[in-house]
Amino acid sequence: MKALADTFILNNGCRVPCVGFGTWQTPDGETAIQSVKTAIGAGYRHIDAAAVYGNEISVGQGIKASGIEREKLFVTGKVWNTERSYEQTIAAFEKTLSDLGLDYLDLYLIHWPASASRFTDWEQINLDTWRAMTELYHAGRIKAIGVSNFMPHHLAALMQTEVKPMVNQIEYHPGQMQEETVAFCKENGIVVEAWSPLGSGRVLNDERLLAIAAKYGKSVAQLCIRWCLQNGVLPLPKSITPSRIVENAQVFDFVISNDDMAKINDMPTFGGSGLHPDKIDF
Repeated sequence: MKALADTFILNNGCRVPCVGFGTWQTPDGETAIQSVKTAIGAGYRHIDAAAVYGNEISVGQGIKASGIEREKLFVTGKVWNTERSYEQTIAAFEKTLSDLGLDYLDLYLIHWPASASRFTDWEQINLDTWRAMTELYHAGRIKAIGVSNFMPHHLAALMQTEVKPMVNQIEYHPGQMQEETVAFCKENGIVVEAWSPLGSGRVLNDERLLAIAAKYGKSVAQLCIRWCLQNGVLPLPKSITPSRIVENAQVFDFVISNDDMAKINDMPTFGGSGLHPDKIDF
């Protein structure tokens, strides 16, 4: 990957810009509008949104304010846990599309899997949700479909369906690599996206990462984003600070050495959110 416009290729041939702009925890209103507008102005062409973030209308306004042609953007939405199932997913998709002010989505994800810890029919809930998304995909209203926070056992049933998941968006950053899930996805042609690639800021002051970043004259944030790319994972950094939005895109003028990649990959578990797909209560 040599530029923001470079792409990962999904298993249906769809191309995804290699660094996305995250909107999780971005305050609704003018902050979200300006952040998205700034990101697009800085060269980002991939915007990651979700209904539960509570800022889809503002994200859509930021996209519109950017003045860029819709076809040049890759926009992601997600169906929230309370909206899983066939009928509710269709309705949730329509609301997301309306709130964003768009005619189609490039990618739509199941935000979290239904799991055995909360549902006896968890697998069927995921399949019913997936059926709705598959129909929307075939109708051309979504260019690609996938999941978020799915582990291999959650993915198993979906892998037997007509349209296999194209993306799995998971928590991924130094100290939180989810190696089993990443390996499963890569073996099955599923592109892995990294939410919280900066550990929601929890890894930015780590002395080990600070020392490695200093060698390249880069910030820890830039190091983490570059590290994701070199591991074949698509990062979704988020910031509301214009200078950092720009800085987070400047990760194509250096290469992390194999030795430093190994040091980061070998870091013990730290900096994670603590959210486990089989243990969440929301």
